Amino acid sequence: MSQPLITFEQLSVSFAAEQGRVQAVQEVSFTIHAGQTLGIVGESGCGKSVTAMSLMGLLPPQAARIDGGAIRFQGQDLLTLNPARMADLRGNQLAMIFQEPMSALNPVLTIGEQLCEPLIRHRGESPKAAWQQAIALISRVGLARAESLMTSYPHQLSGGMLQRIMIAMALSCQPKLLIADEPTTALDVTVQAQILCLLRDQARASQMALMLITHDLGVIARMAEQVVVMYAGRVVEYGPTAEVLRNPLHPYTQGLIASRPVPGERRRRLYSIPGQVPDLTALPAFCAFFDRCDRASEICRAGIPPLVGTTRQAACFHREKVESFA
Repeated sequence: MSQPLITFEQLSVSFAAEQGRVQAVQEVSFTIHAGQTLGIVGESGCGKSVTAMSLMGLLPPQAARIDGGAIRFQGQDLLTLNPARMADLRGNQLAMIFQEPMSALNPVLTIGEQLCEPLIRHRGESPKAAWQQAIALISRVGLARAESLMTSYPHQLSGGMLQRIMIAMALSCQPKLLIADEPTTALDVTVQAQILCLLRDQARASQMALMLITHDLGVIARMAEQVVVMYAGRVVEYGPTAEVLRNPLHPYTQGLIASRPVPGERRRRLYSIPGQVPDLTALPAFCAFFDRCDRASEICRAGIPPLVGTTRQAACFHREKVESFA
């Protein structure tokens, strides 16, 4: 197999807080290859977005601190780059679609001005050429009346239209990696399906790697070849999506899958993982899922379970029992 496009190596990130430092991401490791779609799934606050923001160099410097590790893009550690070099990559070879397009777009600039900016900044296009390319980009993402939309402001567009504009902006410089952070949040079901199809088709057409962040396992099953499951800032399971969803090895992954509604199956109540996510300012020195796990035993208090395996990886001291049971 070719060398990975992106490699996370034991990334750890914390934030300053009144109660102490919040351990948002701890020793996260995984890879993404060119043309591959990798999904990151987990509950809110598990570290998905912080992992992505670390790659893009968008963590707030006054609060965030990289405590260790590396993020390599084509072999180069992004965490060692100066701000100017990182700005050259961001929006150019590395692009991101944010959760809320209304807050991600500048409300006082037209759609056309915002689409033209990366083309002029990173591609050296003239304003006239950038304008024509921006019109083509709007049509490419399936929006009609492209020329009139160029002079519109964000508040004049619907949520689905804004999300398509964000995709057009992210694709404008033909990035090698696109990060989509909850790209279908707050969109109706029909628009969600259209956005996901658009992302998948664009990634396939240009051999672009796609890092898809979501809490929806249905989206992961449909879109991703590989999946990373995160809990309390750590990767607890990692492997081919079909295998992880068919035979989850970590109790947390099993709980996520069990809590999904099954079409055609009528149940009185959906399953819910018991307990609460632990306080990230006071994480235990053992498995963070201990208090919520129905397989917990004294061995789970022996320390932090390592992420072990080859094509399938899971961070659980009971992994062997789970595999033999399956």
